[in-house]
Formats: sequence, structure tokens, C-alpha cells
Amino acid sequence: MWRWQRFYAGLLVVVGVLAAGVLVYSRQPISSQNIIWLFYAPVGLLLGGAFLVYRWRSFVEPLDSGLKVSTLFSDVLIEYESIRMVKVQPLKVAFQDARRAKVARIMRPLLEKPALFVRVRGDEERLAVIKKRLGSRLFYEDTIAMPVPDADAASWEITAKLPYRIGQNQGGGRRKKRRR
Repeated sequence: MWRWQRFYAGLLVVVGVLAAGVLVYSRQPISSQNIIWLFYAPVGLLLGGAFLVYRWRSFVEPLDSGLKVSTLFSDVLIEYESIRMVKVQPLKVAFQDARRAKVARIMRPLLEKPALFVRVRGDEERLAVIKKRLGSRLFYEDTIAMPVPDADAASWEITAKLPYRIGQNQGGGRRKKRRR
């Protein structure tokens, strides 16, 4: 989102500075018709700052104690024992059928890009707490779907910290043939 919106924040700053320069250069008195131009640059700086804070606060970080998923206003720590599966799929897999309406217009270009899917095991109360903290756009059913810059690297890093072979096919001997 930062890459797409930084143009508009920069445009507001540039237009605000140019308009304020024209107002000062032409020595026009500040009136109700032209005072709006003086607010463009500060609003552009605020918008750019808000998007930077959003960028810094929204991340996924594998820690030693668990997987930390952070959004703008909240974060949650998921223990590795409660992670059932980690995989990489296109983000559109998470937004099928009725959930398609929950996709923000700005996120639509990300639907075709790979995202990190983390499936969580736990009782209903634990899943409800995670859903409340992350919101219904990130968490649905028992899966967290997150668009991250490098989903494959994040998946490998998380999988490396999972308890050995938990929840995966552990192999075994061949099945014995049925007697006839």
C-alpha cells in the first residue's frame, strides 16, 4: 500500500508548496478562497507519515517463542505448537465466494500475488481471540492469510521453527496387501 499511496502524498506536498509559493510570490492576501492551498503540504506530510506508520506496524515476525502477527492497532503471538500448517498460495484463495466483498479496492492488485497462509489449531475461544485481535480480513475460519513481500522466505522461516514433523505425514511402512 505504501508504494501505491506515496505518490499521492508526495503530490499533495508538491502542489501545496507550489501553491503556497505562488500565493507568497504574487502577494495575494490570504482569503477564504485560497487558504485551502496552505493545507495541502501538511496534509500530504500527515498522509505520508500515516502510511509509513502503517508499514512499520504491519508485519509477520517469527520469534523464538512463536509467530508474531502485527497489524496497525494490535498484535498477536501464536505459539508454534498451535500452528497446524504454513503454505504459500495466491491471496485470492482467501477471498472466495461471500468473502469477496471484504477485499478493499486498494488490495485488489495483491489478489494474484503469493501470500502466506498459516493454519492455526486451537479451541473456539482461542480462535475467537485471534480473530478479534486480527480482524476478519486477515483471519477466517482457522486460517490467517497475509500478503507479505516474500511469502516463500517467510514460509521457510516459520516452517523451520515448527516442532519437528508436527501435523505432517510422518511416513511409515508400506501398507500390507489385502488377502483375497
